[in-house]
Amino acid sequence: MRLAGTRRRTTACAVVLVAVLGGSAACDGGNDGDGKDGRAGGAAGSGARAGAALAAVDTLTVKGRAPRTGFDRARFGSPWADTDSNGCGTRDDILRRDLKGVQFRDGRCVVTAGKLAPDPYTGKDVTFTRGRSRVDIDHVVALSDAWQKGAQRWDAGKRIALANDPLNLLAVDAGPNRGKGDGDTATWLPPNKGFRCAYVARQVAVKKKYGLWVTGAERDAMRRVLTRCPDEKLPGGGTPTAVPGRFRAR
Repeated sequence: MRLAGTRRRTTACAVVLVAVLGGSAACDGGNDGDGKDGRAGGAAGSGARAGAALAAVDTLTVKGRAPRTGFDRARFGSPWADTDSNGCGTRDDILRRDLKGVQFRDGRCVVTAGKLAPDPYTGKDVTFTRGRSRVDIDHVVALSDAWQKGAQRWDAGKRIALANDPLNLLAVDAGPNRGKGDGDTATWLPPNKGFRCAYVARQVAVKKKYGLWVTGAERDAMRRVLTRCPDEKLPGGGTPTAVPGRFRAR
């Protein structure tokens, strides 16, 4: 009887959410990293489903790492270009999304203060103050890693899109982020073990979206992490994989 009651409640919840939101939704109280509230602490996203992150690992192409020759940040365009044309640079867009208690210089774009509460990489609270920042915006899939796994073959518009895609960006504690360098899942994971499933799911989602390949060691590491959380959802990200022609990269 208890099991039947649980099923009825789950069904009712799904029906209500579909009616209200106009789409499918889960009632498991899981993470909602790319949901409407914009918080980055979880991994769910539009179109996500249970188990999708682990299953998606096997859809990624496996190849060896290409040489880093020719890599330059400028190949991915000017840092924090306003690719969504909302009048604000990408860095401020992500700070506004991920910080709590945000304060602005101009009331809308330039973030001057706030707090990561908590920082996803350490699990600790980190204060952001413009000009004395302990907060970085991390490319979850590092641009150098992307360069060595397919991006050097792309046109500039796709590289600029990757560098500014909210799916690939998180506000994080500067310390561990700078220790990460261009590491992939096989060589670096967040110190906060509770965030590792969401972090790896996000890397899988970015590589799948942009057609980047993974090394064999990287694929195996992704599987190891996600096998411990087989219901981890694949984040969604609806931004285009190319930007308008007015944006330029070297």
